[in-house]
Amino acid sequence: MEREDLIKEENLVYSKTPLLTDTVMHYCPGCTHGVVHKMIAEVIEDMGIQEKTIGISPVGCAVFAYNYIDIDWQQAAHGRAPALATAVKRLNPYKYVFTYQGDGDLASIGTAEVIHACNRGENIVIIFINNAIYGMTGGQMAPTTLLGQITSTTPYGRRSDLNGFPLKMTEIVAKLDGTCYVTRQSAHTPQAVRKCKKAIRKAFENSMLNKGTSFVEIVSTCNSGWKLTPVKANKWMEENMFPFYPLGDVKDR
Repeated sequence: MEREDLIKEENLVYSKTPLLTDTVMHYCPGCTHGVVHKMIAEVIEDMGIQEKTIGISPVGCAVFAYNYIDIDWQQAAHGRAPALATAVKRLNPYKYVFTYQGDGDLASIGTAEVIHACNRGENIVIIFINNAIYGMTGGQMAPTTLLGQITSTTPYGRRSDLNGFPLKMTEIVAKLDGTCYVTRQSAHTPQAVRKCKKAIRKAFENSMLNKGTSFVEIVSTCNSGWKLTPVKANKWMEENMFPFYPLGDVKDR
């Protein structure tokens, strides 16, 4: 290696993508949202599509996503992000349009919107953060809460006879003819981050190929809602969430 190359290598400095603003994030320490925001911003920068991307932010913990990633945003009513994304994409077919939704937003009040958008095969990206709890409003049971999991509304654990079963949204939308790419990822280790970022990029690329809807679930932690430290929350996720919500591609058409 030449001396100049060695000097350049020694002076390499890791820096955040300029698409992330300097606004201090409001998320709890250890929250997965910040990591996913970073991945999305890096994918948009890598693809050179900052001026061509429109995000749809939800109601929930990520309600202020527009403060952190420097792209165009639209704010949707609770659960209605896929419906709004449908309109935005149809009016702007050459834009990259994605929604960013939590499990309460997508899998509860927004179930109809996401199912029908996926069934229609809208050329959008749906990014789904699944932390199995309502993190913003007090840690209540979510549609994705595991059986036996303790929340503020299931203090003795979720029961199937009383509360029903957890919804596997990724498996549900994978069965719809309108989806072209459905995957479940995580962001708890560097290796997982690399895989998740690759999946997000693939989803964005698909949205311009008129193949249908790309759906990226990211199994996440909510250490404040789970009443665990960030380290213990990651361990709990690995031991309890991953067996029920296994990682990997579910559909790739």
